[in-house]
Amino acid sequence: MASIRCRFAPSPTGHLHIGGARTALFNWLFARHQGGEFFLRIEDTDPERSQPEFTQGILEGLSWLGLDGDGELLYQSQRMALYRRYQEQLLERGQAYWCSCTPAELEEMRAAALKSGGKPRYNGRCRDRREHPPDRPQVLRFKSISQGQTVVLDLVQGRVVFENNELDDLVLVRGDGVPTYNFCAVVDDHEMGITHIIRGADHLSNTPRQIQIYQALGLEPPRFAHHPLILGEDRSKMSKRHGATSLLAYRDQGYLPEAMMNFLVRIGWSHGDQEIFSRDELIRLFELKDLASSPGVWNPEKLLWTNGYYIRERSVEELARLALPFFLAKGLSAEPDDYLGRVVADLRERAKTLAEFAERGAFYYADEIGYEEKAAKKFLTPRTAVQLEKVLARLSSLAEWTPASLEAGFQEMLAASGDKLGTYAQPVRVAVTGSTQSPGLFEVLATLGQDRVVARLRRAIAFARAGSRA
Repeated sequence: MASIRCRFAPSPTGHLHIGGARTALFNWLFARHQGGEFFLRIEDTDPERSQPEFTQGILEGLSWLGLDGDGELLYQSQRMALYRRYQEQLLERGQAYWCSCTPAELEEMRAAALKSGGKPRYNGRCRDRREHPPDRPQVLRFKSISQGQTVVLDLVQGRVVFENNELDDLVLVRGDGVPTYNFCAVVDDHEMGITHIIRGADHLSNTPRQIQIYQALGLEPPRFAHHPLILGEDRSKMSKRHGATSLLAYRDQGYLPEAMMNFLVRIGWSHGDQEIFSRDELIRLFELKDLASSPGVWNPEKLLWTNGYYIRERSVEELARLALPFFLAKGLSAEPDDYLGRVVADLRERAKTLAEFAERGAFYYADEIGYEEKAAKKFLTPRTAVQLEKVLARLSSLAEWTPASLEAGFQEMLAASGDKLGTYAQPVRVAVTGSTQSPGLFEVLATLGQDRVVARLRRAIAFARAGSRA
């Protein structure tokens, strides 16, 4: 069998969305599993909608996921001479013709087709026209086969049959001379030696048209695999109401690329009951036969869970480096130092995104923390001020400031008073963090340091005695 060659060919008319990233991932994994090659092609033939910043975003997103391409990055806008050569071949073979029908005439054809119970379509009026009005722009149309069937032996969907009389003569080249998607895709995939086209099921309707163009040019079509799309939680088409749809938006929210890769591949692909896969495992195990033929559902809670797993797999040093920009974005005076490392170590078990490190850890850097209203009302009262004074007196005298020494100091205090830790834990937690939710109390106290803890306890005691609000 010839070497496997796959491609991902996005249009730079918008951001790389999660569905496109998943298609790229399937192509990349299949190529890597087969020991083949994976190519990138930018389909930028629409000059009005194609934007350099979208191209940059697409490449940035693929790089973030680690989907490295082989060979040269191709731009369709730089291949117009190639398309013209194939255009001439189709004309010479009698498989294409010039059409000068006006927009009004085309609309009339569509209306007539609908009136007769058919689909709105072009009726082939210019198929045999030899002369065209000189004042009219012309488009090049493909002379599609109108009889019989076109059969797609899809590697995911199975045998799919299209009635040729349902296919009209599609436009290959627009009136401005720019070739269209279906034509360019066929030319490029042939020239690039693409053996397998793996794409979303929304492209399945393009496949019979492309197969006919291959045949008209005397070329062997590649194998096709159309994977189902991703649906929202309500099983409707994925859209912004289901959450962010841009891949890089998830990066900017603090998701890790390995978590996103694991999550995306599991939407519609499985290997037994296994949920977590390393990059090498995915390459070794990925097979097209294991792709589901029905749509997968976007599950943001599962994505969070997966990301939390991979966060716990990263070292504290790596997480501190990755989380630092999120602290700085919140205006916190974090530095890439040992203190940040200790903060990250405290938060790692609970954080599910890199952004959560900064959200949950803001109190570590605050000059003066604010108290949650309900927490302060319950735990910072004149009665608890007495308890906080006992804690302050004991902690101020500690010679060693570690989680173990802090816990020992508390236990000595409790043994002397006969109280239980629960009596003190939440008032102290609120006093030093502003909230009833935090990592382990002794770890938090140790990380904050004696000076910060003492200062915050004194402020909380004054607040509690006053019985007011911060």
